[in-house]
Amino acid sequence: MTLIKSISGIRGTIGGKTSDNLTPLDTVLYTAAYASWLKKNVVSKQYKVVVGRDARISGSMIQGLVNQTLVGYGIEVLDLGLSTTPTVEVAVTQHQAHGGIIITASHNPKQWNALKLLNSKGEFLNAQSGKAILDIAEKKDFDFSEIDHLGKVTPVEGAIEDHIKKVLALKLVNENNIKKKQYKVVVDAVNSTGGIAIPLLLEQLGVITIPIYCNPSGHFPHNPEPLKEHLTELSKKVVEENADFGIVVDPDVDRLAFVDENGIVFGEEYTLVACTDYVLSKTSGDAVSNLSSTRALSDIVRKHGRCYYASGVGEVNVVEKMKEVKAVIGGEGNGGVIYPELHYGRDALVGVALFLSLLAERDLKVSSLRASYPNYAMSKAKISLNPEMNVEAILLEIEKKYSKNDPNTIDGVKIEFDHSWVHLRKSNTEPIIRIYTEAESEKEANDLAQHFIKEIKRLT
Repeated sequence: MTLIKSISGIRGTIGGKTSDNLTPLDTVLYTAAYASWLKKNVVSKQYKVVVGRDARISGSMIQGLVNQTLVGYGIEVLDLGLSTTPTVEVAVTQHQAHGGIIITASHNPKQWNALKLLNSKGEFLNAQSGKAILDIAEKKDFDFSEIDHLGKVTPVEGAIEDHIKKVLALKLVNENNIKKKQYKVVVDAVNSTGGIAIPLLLEQLGVITIPIYCNPSGHFPHNPEPLKEHLTELSKKVVEENADFGIVVDPDVDRLAFVDENGIVFGEEYTLVACTDYVLSKTSGDAVSNLSSTRALSDIVRKHGRCYYASGVGEVNVVEKMKEVKAVIGGEGNGGVIYPELHYGRDALVGVALFLSLLAERDLKVSSLRASYPNYAMSKAKISLNPEMNVEAILLEIEKKYSKNDPNTIDGVKIEFDHSWVHLRKSNTEPIIRIYTEAESEKEANDLAQHFIKEIKRLT
Protein backbone atom coordinates (compact mmCIF):
# COMPACT_ATOMS: atom_id res chain seq x y z
CA MET A 1 0.00 0.00 0.00
CA THR A 2 1.34 3.40 -0.91
CA LEU A 3 1.21 7.16 -0.39
CA ILE A 4 2.81 9.20 -3.18
CA LYS A 5 3.49 12.94 -2.85
CA SER A 6 4.41 14.65 -6.12
CA ILE A 7 3.58 17.47 -8.55
CA SER A 8 0.55 15.35 -9.51
CA GLY A 9 -0.88 15.77 -5.98
CA ILE A 10 -1.26 13.50 -2.97
CA ARG A 11 -2.15 10.00 -4.15
CA GLY A 12 -2.55 6.82 -2.17
CA THR A 13 -4.46 3.67 -1.39
CA ILE A 14 -7.39 3.73 1.01
CA GLY A 15 -7.06 2.12 4.44
CA GLY A 16 -3.99 0.96 6.32
CA LYS A 17 -1.49 2.94 8.32
CA THR A 18 -1.15 6.71 8.54
CA SER A 19 1.63 8.15 6.34
CA ASP A 20 1.78 4.89 4.38
CA ASN A 21 -1.66 5.26 2.79
CA LEU A 22 -4.29 7.90 2.07
CA THR A 23 -6.00 7.59 5.46
CA PRO A 24 -8.50 10.11 6.90
CA LEU A 25 -5.68 11.66 8.93
CA ASP A 26 -3.48 12.06 5.84
CA THR A 27 -6.41 13.58 3.95
CA VAL A 28 -6.95 16.20 6.66
CA LEU A 29 -3.20 16.86 6.95
CA TYR A 30 -2.62 17.64 3.28
CA THR A 31 -5.90 19.54 2.87
CA ALA A 32 -4.92 21.73 5.83
CA ALA A 33 -1.45 22.21 4.32
CA TYR A 34 -3.06 23.35 1.04
CA ALA A 35 -5.39 25.72 2.92
CA SER A 36 -2.46 27.15 4.88
CA TRP A 37 -0.42 27.64 1.68
CA LEU A 38 -3.41 29.34 0.02
CA LYS A 39 -3.85 31.85 2.83
CA LYS A 40 -0.12 32.62 2.89
CA ASN A 41 -0.02 33.29 -0.86
CA VAL A 42 -3.38 34.93 -1.59
CA VAL A 43 -4.84 37.98 0.13
CA SER A 44 -8.62 37.92 0.42
CA LYS A 45 -11.40 38.76 2.87
CA GLN A 46 -13.29 35.59 1.95
CA TYR A 47 -11.51 32.57 0.52
CA LYS A 48 -13.29 30.22 -1.90
CA VAL A 49 -12.14 26.78 -3.09
CA VAL A 50 -13.96 24.59 -5.62
CA VAL A 51 -14.12 20.89 -4.71
CA GLY A 52 -15.36 18.05 -6.92
CA ARG A 53 -14.85 14.30 -7.13
CA ASP A 54 -15.06 11.34 -9.44
CA ALA A 55 -17.33 8.41 -8.57
CA ARG A 56 -14.83 6.29 -6.62
CA ILE A 57 -16.28 4.36 -3.70
CA SER A 58 -14.06 6.31 -1.29
CA GLY A 59 -14.87 9.67 -2.89
CA SER A 60 -17.71 10.69 -0.59
CA MET A 61 -15.64 9.96 2.53
CA ILE A 62 -12.60 11.84 1.23
CA GLN A 63 -14.66 14.81 0.09
CA GLY A 64 -16.36 15.07 3.48
CA LEU A 65 -12.95 15.26 5.14
CA VAL A 66 -11.65 17.78 2.59
CA ASN A 67 -14.73 20.01 2.79
CA GLN A 68 -14.83 20.22 6.57
CA THR A 69 -11.07 20.75 6.88
CA LEU A 70 -11.40 23.75 4.54
CA VAL A 71 -14.38 24.99 6.59
CA GLY A 72 -12.20 24.74 9.69
CA TYR A 73 -9.65 26.93 7.92
CA GLY A 74 -12.23 29.65 7.27
CA ILE A 75 -12.69 28.81 3.59
CA GLU A 76 -15.95 28.66 1.65
CA VAL A 77 -16.22 25.37 -0.24
CA LEU A 78 -18.00 25.48 -3.60
CA ASP A 79 -19.06 21.84 -3.65
CA LEU A 80 -19.63 20.42 -7.15
CA GLY A 81 -20.19 16.89 -5.85
CA LEU A 82 -19.77 14.32 -8.62
CA SER A 83 -17.81 16.06 -11.34
CA THR A 84 -14.85 15.74 -13.71
CA THR A 85 -11.32 17.05 -13.44
CA PRO A 86 -11.72 19.53 -16.33
CA THR A 87 -15.10 20.66 -14.98
CA VAL A 88 -13.53 21.58 -11.63
CA GLU A 89 -10.73 23.42 -13.46
CA VAL A 90 -13.24 25.44 -15.49
CA ALA A 91 -15.37 26.14 -12.42
CA VAL A 92 -12.45 27.69 -10.50
CA THR A 93 -12.22 30.60 -12.94
CA GLN A 94 -15.98 30.75 -13.58
CA HIS A 95 -16.65 31.30 -9.86
CA GLN A 96 -13.51 33.40 -9.32
CA ALA A 97 -12.34 30.98 -6.66
CA HIS A 98 -8.86 31.05 -5.14
CA GLY A 99 -8.15 27.41 -5.87
CA GLY A 100 -9.59 23.94 -6.28
CA ILE A 101 -9.25 20.37 -5.10
CA ILE A 102 -10.19 17.43 -7.30
CA ILE A 103 -10.70 14.14 -5.48
CA THR A 104 -9.66 11.49 -7.97
CA ALA A 105 -6.88 9.02 -8.64
CA SER A 106 -7.45 9.36 -12.38
CA HIS A 107 -6.66 6.05 -14.12
CA ASN A 108 -5.62 4.17 -10.95
CA PRO A 109 -7.71 1.18 -9.74
CA LYS A 110 -10.55 1.54 -7.24
CA GLN A 111 -8.43 1.18 -4.06
CA TRP A 112 -6.67 4.46 -4.91
CA ASN A 113 -7.76 8.04 -4.40
CA ALA A 114 -5.99 11.39 -4.48
CA LEU A 115 -6.10 15.12 -3.92
CA LYS A 116 -5.27 17.09 -7.08
CA LEU A 117 -4.55 20.69 -6.15
CA LEU A 118 -5.32 23.74 -8.30
CA ASN A 119 -4.39 27.42 -8.26
CA SER A 120 -6.69 30.37 -8.93
CA LYS A 121 -6.37 29.82 -12.70
CA GLY A 122 -7.79 26.32 -12.37
CA GLU A 123 -4.38 24.86 -13.22
CA PHE A 124 -2.30 22.31 -11.35
CA LEU A 125 0.20 23.74 -8.90
CA ASN A 126 3.80 23.97 -10.06
CA ALA A 127 6.65 22.09 -8.37
CA GLN A 128 7.59 25.06 -6.18
CA SER A 129 4.06 25.42 -4.78
CA GLY A 130 3.73 21.68 -4.34
CA LYS A 131 6.97 21.55 -2.36
CA ALA A 132 5.81 24.43 -0.15
CA ILE A 133 2.64 22.50 0.70
CA LEU A 134 4.62 19.35 1.54
CA ASP A 135 6.88 21.45 3.81
CA ILE A 136 3.86 22.87 5.64
CA ALA A 137 2.47 19.36 6.10
CA GLU A 138 5.77 18.13 7.48
CA LYS A 139 6.05 21.01 9.95
CA LYS A 140 2.30 20.91 10.74
CA ASP A 141 2.35 24.71 10.62
CA PHE A 142 -1.40 25.33 10.90
CA ASP A 143 -3.57 28.19 12.13
CA PHE A 144 -7.23 27.13 12.03
CA SER A 145 -10.06 29.66 12.22
CA GLU A 146 -11.90 30.62 15.39
CA ILE A 147 -15.63 30.04 15.80
CA ASP A 148 -16.84 33.32 14.25
CA HIS A 149 -14.66 32.88 11.17
CA LEU A 150 -15.38 29.33 10.07
CA GLY A 151 -16.06 28.72 6.40
CA LYS A 152 -19.12 27.05 4.90
CA VAL A 153 -20.07 24.53 2.23
CA THR A 154 -22.08 25.91 -0.70
CA PRO A 155 -23.46 23.28 -3.13
CA VAL A 156 -23.06 24.25 -6.79
CA GLU A 157 -25.50 22.76 -9.30
CA GLY A 158 -25.04 22.47 -13.06
CA ALA A 159 -21.24 22.69 -13.26
CA ILE A 160 -20.99 19.95 -15.89
CA GLU A 161 -23.70 21.62 -17.96
CA ASP A 162 -21.86 24.96 -17.73
CA HIS A 163 -18.65 23.24 -18.86
CA ILE A 164 -20.44 21.72 -21.86
CA LYS A 165 -21.86 25.11 -22.84
CA LYS A 166 -18.33 26.54 -22.89
CA VAL A 167 -17.10 23.64 -25.04
CA LEU A 168 -19.92 24.10 -27.55
CA ALA A 169 -19.27 27.85 -27.72
CA LEU A 170 -15.71 27.29 -29.00
CA LYS A 171 -15.20 28.63 -32.50
CA LEU A 172 -13.73 25.38 -33.85
CA VAL A 173 -16.53 23.16 -32.55
CA ASN A 174 -18.88 22.81 -35.53
CA GLU A 175 -22.13 21.85 -33.83
CA ASN A 176 -24.25 22.08 -36.99
CA ASN A 177 -21.95 19.86 -39.04
CA ILE A 178 -21.89 17.22 -36.34
CA LYS A 179 -25.67 17.20 -35.92
CA LYS A 180 -26.16 16.63 -39.66
CA LYS A 181 -24.16 13.39 -39.50
CA GLN A 182 -26.41 11.76 -36.85
CA TYR A 183 -23.54 9.68 -35.52
CA LYS A 184 -24.18 6.63 -33.36
CA VAL A 185 -21.55 6.17 -30.66
CA VAL A 186 -20.94 3.67 -27.83
CA VAL A 187 -19.62 5.21 -24.58
CA ASP A 188 -17.65 3.39 -21.87
CA ALA A 189 -17.18 5.62 -18.81
CA VAL A 190 -15.98 2.88 -16.38
CA ASN A 191 -18.94 3.67 -14.08
CA SER A 192 -17.58 7.07 -13.12
CA THR A 193 -18.49 10.67 -13.84
CA GLY A 194 -17.80 10.42 -17.57
CA GLY A 195 -21.09 8.52 -17.57
CA ILE A 196 -22.76 11.83 -16.68
CA ALA A 197 -20.69 14.26 -18.74
CA ILE A 198 -20.02 12.49 -22.06
CA PRO A 199 -23.64 11.46 -22.82
CA LEU A 200 -24.80 15.01 -21.94
CA LEU A 201 -22.27 16.47 -24.39
CA LEU A 202 -23.17 13.99 -27.14
CA GLU A 203 -26.89 14.68 -26.68
CA GLN A 204 -26.23 18.41 -27.29
CA LEU A 205 -24.38 17.45 -30.49
CA GLY A 206 -27.23 15.28 -31.81
CA VAL A 207 -25.26 12.06 -31.38
CA ILE A 208 -27.15 8.84 -30.65
CA THR A 209 -25.46 7.43 -27.55
CA ILE A 210 -25.30 3.78 -26.51
CA PRO A 211 -23.96 3.75 -22.93
CA ILE A 212 -22.07 0.89 -21.33
CA TYR A 213 -20.69 1.30 -17.82
CA CYS A 214 -22.07 4.82 -17.52
CA ASN A 215 -23.60 4.40 -14.05
CA PRO A 216 -21.44 6.53 -11.69
CA SER A 217 -21.30 3.86 -8.97
CA GLY A 218 -17.51 3.78 -8.68
CA HIS A 219 -17.45 0.02 -9.29
CA PHE A 220 -15.01 -0.09 -12.22
CA PRO A 221 -15.92 -3.01 -14.53
CA HIS A 222 -12.37 -3.26 -15.87
CA ASN A 223 -8.98 -1.63 -15.37
CA PRO A 224 -9.83 2.09 -15.78
CA GLU A 225 -6.73 2.99 -17.82
CA PRO A 226 -7.98 3.41 -21.45
CA LEU A 227 -5.53 0.95 -23.04
CA LYS A 228 -6.22 -1.58 -25.82
CA GLU A 229 -6.31 -4.60 -23.51
CA HIS A 230 -9.07 -3.01 -21.39
CA LEU A 231 -11.41 -2.10 -24.25
CA THR A 232 -12.58 -5.51 -25.49
CA GLU A 233 -16.21 -5.04 -24.42
CA LEU A 234 -16.38 -1.56 -25.96
CA SER A 235 -14.98 -2.90 -29.24
CA LYS A 236 -17.47 -5.76 -29.28
CA LYS A 237 -20.42 -3.44 -28.56
CA VAL A 238 -19.46 -1.02 -31.37
CA VAL A 239 -19.58 -3.86 -33.90
CA GLU A 240 -22.80 -5.35 -32.46
CA GLU A 241 -24.59 -1.99 -32.62
CA ASN A 242 -23.16 -1.06 -36.03
CA ALA A 243 -22.01 2.17 -34.38
CA ASP A 244 -19.80 4.78 -36.03
CA PHE A 245 -17.21 4.49 -33.26
CA GLY A 246 -16.69 4.08 -29.53
CA ILE A 247 -15.51 6.48 -26.82
CA VAL A 248 -13.80 5.59 -23.55
CA VAL A 249 -12.73 7.99 -20.82
CA ASP A 250 -10.92 7.42 -17.53
CA PRO A 251 -12.67 7.93 -14.15
CA ASP A 252 -12.04 11.71 -13.94
CA VAL A 253 -12.56 12.38 -17.67
CA ASP A 254 -9.23 13.99 -18.56
CA ARG A 255 -8.11 11.08 -20.78
CA LEU A 256 -9.88 10.06 -23.98
CA ALA A 257 -9.56 7.17 -26.43
CA PHE A 258 -11.58 5.85 -29.37
CA VAL A 259 -12.27 2.60 -31.18
CA ASP A 260 -13.23 2.68 -34.87
CA GLU A 261 -16.37 1.33 -36.55
CA ASN A 262 -14.73 -2.11 -36.81
CA GLY A 263 -14.02 -2.24 -33.09
CA ILE A 264 -10.32 -1.63 -33.67
CA VAL A 265 -8.60 0.64 -31.18
CA PHE A 266 -7.78 4.05 -32.67
CA GLY A 267 -4.98 4.39 -30.12
CA GLU A 268 -4.93 6.79 -27.17
CA GLU A 269 -1.76 8.31 -28.64
CA TYR A 270 -3.70 9.29 -31.74
CA THR A 271 -6.42 11.19 -29.86
CA LEU A 272 -4.08 14.19 -29.59
CA VAL A 273 -2.79 13.60 -33.13
CA ALA A 274 -6.30 13.90 -34.60
CA CYS A 275 -7.29 16.92 -32.48
CA THR A 276 -4.01 18.67 -33.33
CA ASP A 277 -4.50 17.95 -37.03
CA TYR A 278 -7.90 19.64 -36.88
CA VAL A 279 -6.83 22.64 -34.79
CA LEU A 280 -3.72 23.36 -36.91
CA SER A 281 -5.82 23.14 -40.10
CA LYS A 282 -7.80 26.09 -38.73
CA THR A 283 -5.31 27.96 -36.54
CA SER A 284 -1.77 29.19 -37.03
CA GLY A 285 0.34 28.03 -34.10
CA ASP A 286 2.58 25.37 -32.61
CA ALA A 287 1.95 22.23 -30.54
CA VAL A 288 3.43 20.58 -27.45
CA SER A 289 3.34 17.08 -25.98
CA ASN A 290 5.42 15.22 -23.44
CA LEU A 291 8.49 13.11 -24.18
CA SER A 292 6.51 9.86 -24.05
CA SER A 293 4.16 10.81 -26.90
CA THR A 294 4.11 9.39 -30.42
CA ARG A 295 6.30 10.68 -33.24
CA ALA A 296 3.13 10.87 -35.33
CA LEU A 297 2.28 14.13 -33.55
CA SER A 298 5.49 15.87 -34.57
CA ASP A 299 5.00 14.51 -38.12
CA ILE A 300 1.50 16.06 -38.32
CA VAL A 301 2.64 19.36 -36.82
CA ARG A 302 5.44 19.66 -39.40
CA LYS A 303 2.99 18.75 -42.16
CA HIS A 304 1.09 21.91 -41.20
CA GLY A 305 4.34 23.89 -41.34
CA ARG A 306 4.45 24.52 -37.62
CA CYS A 307 6.87 23.68 -34.78
CA TYR A 308 6.57 20.79 -32.36
CA TYR A 309 7.99 21.01 -28.82
CA ALA A 310 8.48 18.29 -26.18
CA SER A 311 8.14 18.73 -22.42
CA GLY A 312 8.65 16.59 -19.36
CA VAL A 313 5.84 14.19 -18.47
CA GLY A 314 3.01 15.62 -16.40
CA GLU A 315 0.29 18.15 -17.16
CA VAL A 316 2.10 20.91 -15.25
CA ASN A 317 5.18 20.51 -17.48
CA VAL A 318 3.17 20.41 -20.70
CA VAL A 319 1.21 23.54 -19.74
CA GLU A 320 4.39 25.38 -18.78
CA LYS A 321 5.93 24.60 -22.18
CA MET A 322 2.72 25.51 -24.01
CA LYS A 323 2.69 28.92 -22.37
CA GLU A 324 6.39 29.42 -23.10
CA VAL A 325 6.00 28.76 -26.86
CA LYS A 326 2.41 30.08 -27.09
CA ALA A 327 1.16 26.72 -28.43
CA VAL A 328 -2.43 26.59 -29.70
CA ILE A 329 -2.86 22.95 -28.67
CA GLY A 330 -0.99 20.40 -26.62
CA GLY A 331 -1.38 17.46 -24.33
CA GLU A 332 -0.11 14.03 -23.52
CA GLY A 333 -0.05 10.80 -25.49
CA ASN A 334 -2.20 9.14 -22.84
CA GLY A 335 -5.30 10.62 -24.49
CA GLY A 336 -5.03 13.99 -22.79
CA VAL A 337 -5.99 16.99 -24.96
CA ILE A 338 -5.21 20.53 -23.75
CA TYR A 339 -6.92 23.30 -25.71
CA PRO A 340 -6.03 26.67 -24.15
CA GLU A 341 -8.85 28.45 -25.98
CA LEU A 342 -11.00 27.06 -23.14
CA HIS A 343 -8.48 26.28 -20.37
CA TYR A 344 -5.03 24.86 -19.67
CA GLY A 345 -6.03 21.37 -18.61
CA ARG A 346 -6.50 17.93 -20.14
CA ASP A 347 -10.14 17.76 -21.14
CA ALA A 348 -11.91 14.75 -22.69
CA LEU A 349 -15.02 16.84 -23.42
CA VAL A 350 -13.02 19.26 -25.56
CA GLY A 351 -11.31 16.27 -27.19
CA VAL A 352 -14.64 14.66 -28.13
CA ALA A 353 -15.99 17.91 -29.61
CA LEU A 354 -12.85 18.61 -31.67
CA PHE A 355 -12.67 14.98 -32.88
CA LEU A 356 -16.32 15.01 -33.99
CA SER A 357 -15.79 18.35 -35.75
CA LEU A 358 -12.85 16.89 -37.67
CA LEU A 359 -14.70 13.69 -38.55
CA ALA A 360 -17.78 15.56 -39.76
CA GLU A 361 -15.79 18.08 -41.82
CA ARG A 362 -13.73 15.44 -43.63
CA ASP A 363 -16.67 13.06 -43.97
CA LEU A 364 -14.53 10.07 -43.06
CA LYS A 365 -15.00 6.85 -41.19
CA VAL A 366 -12.82 6.64 -38.09
CA SER A 367 -10.75 3.81 -39.63
CA SER A 368 -10.02 5.96 -42.70
CA LEU A 369 -8.99 8.90 -40.52
CA ARG A 370 -6.59 6.67 -38.59
CA ALA A 371 -5.14 5.30 -41.85
CA SER A 372 -4.36 8.87 -42.96
CA TYR A 373 -1.84 9.32 -40.14
CA PRO A 374 1.74 8.01 -39.88
CA ASN A 375 1.58 4.55 -38.34
CA TYR A 376 3.78 3.83 -35.35
CA ALA A 377 3.40 1.15 -32.72
CA MET A 378 3.96 1.87 -29.06
CA SER A 379 4.65 -0.39 -26.10
CA LYS A 380 3.93 0.78 -22.55
CA ALA A 381 5.54 -1.42 -19.92
CA LYS A 382 6.45 -0.93 -16.28
CA ILE A 383 8.58 -2.39 -13.51
CA SER A 384 7.38 -2.29 -9.90
CA LEU A 385 9.76 -0.55 -7.52
CA ASN A 386 11.03 -1.96 -4.28
CA PRO A 387 12.67 0.11 -1.52
CA GLU A 388 16.24 -0.93 -2.33
CA MET A 389 16.07 0.16 -5.98
CA ASN A 390 18.04 3.34 -6.69
CA VAL A 391 16.16 4.58 -9.74
CA GLU A 392 18.37 7.63 -10.30
CA ALA A 393 21.52 5.48 -10.33
CA ILE A 394 19.93 2.98 -12.75
CA LEU A 395 18.90 5.71 -15.20
CA LEU A 396 22.32 7.34 -14.97
CA GLU A 397 24.00 4.06 -15.94
CA ILE A 398 21.70 3.70 -18.95
CA GLU A 399 22.33 7.31 -19.95
CA LYS A 400 26.09 6.68 -19.88
CA LYS A 401 25.80 3.45 -21.87
CA TYR A 402 23.84 5.19 -24.65
CA SER A 403 25.69 8.51 -24.54
CA LYS A 404 26.39 8.33 -28.31
CA ASN A 405 22.63 8.62 -28.89
CA ASP A 406 22.57 12.00 -27.08
CA PRO A 407 19.87 11.02 -24.53
CA ASN A 408 17.25 13.57 -23.50
CA THR A 409 17.24 13.87 -19.70
CA ILE A 410 14.52 16.51 -19.19
CA ASP A 411 12.47 13.80 -17.48
CA GLY A 412 14.10 10.43 -16.91
CA VAL A 413 16.04 9.24 -19.96
CA LYS A 414 14.78 9.21 -23.56
CA ILE A 415 16.98 7.55 -26.18
CA GLU A 416 16.31 8.04 -29.88
CA PHE A 417 17.31 5.42 -32.45
CA ASP A 418 16.96 5.62 -36.25
CA HIS A 419 13.45 4.18 -36.39
CA SER A 420 12.47 3.91 -32.74
CA TRP A 421 12.86 5.39 -29.26
CA VAL A 422 12.64 4.42 -25.61
CA HIS A 423 11.70 6.61 -22.63
CA LEU A 424 12.48 5.45 -19.09
CA ARG A 425 11.22 7.37 -16.07
CA LYS A 426 10.01 7.02 -12.52
CA SER A 427 6.23 7.50 -12.34
CA ASN A 428 4.73 10.46 -10.46
CA THR A 429 1.56 8.53 -9.73
CA GLU A 430 2.56 4.90 -9.02
CA PRO A 431 5.56 3.11 -7.43
CA ILE A 432 6.91 1.98 -10.81
CA ILE A 433 9.43 2.73 -13.54
CA ARG A 434 7.62 3.37 -16.82
CA ILE A 435 9.16 2.03 -20.01
CA TYR A 436 7.66 3.54 -23.15
CA THR A 437 8.92 2.52 -26.59
CA GLU A 438 7.83 3.31 -30.12
CA ALA A 439 8.85 1.69 -33.42
CA GLU A 440 7.51 0.96 -36.88
CA SER A 441 5.90 -2.32 -35.80
CA GLU A 442 4.33 -3.70 -32.63
CA LYS A 443 6.95 -6.48 -32.46
CA GLU A 444 9.83 -4.01 -32.68
CA ALA A 445 8.30 -1.82 -29.96
CA ASN A 446 7.69 -4.81 -27.66
CA ASP A 447 11.18 -6.22 -28.30
CA LEU A 448 12.75 -2.84 -27.50
CA ALA A 449 10.75 -2.63 -24.25
CA GLN A 450 11.81 -6.14 -23.23
CA HIS A 451 15.44 -5.30 -23.98
CA PHE A 452 15.38 -2.35 -21.60
CA ILE A 453 13.43 -4.27 -18.93
CA LYS A 454 16.33 -6.74 -18.93
CA GLU A 455 18.84 -3.86 -18.83
CA ILE A 456 17.12 -2.38 -15.76
CA LYS A 457 16.84 -5.72 -13.98
CA ARG A 458 20.52 -6.34 -14.62
CA LEU A 459 21.31 -3.09 -12.81
CA THR A 460 19.18 -3.83 -9.73
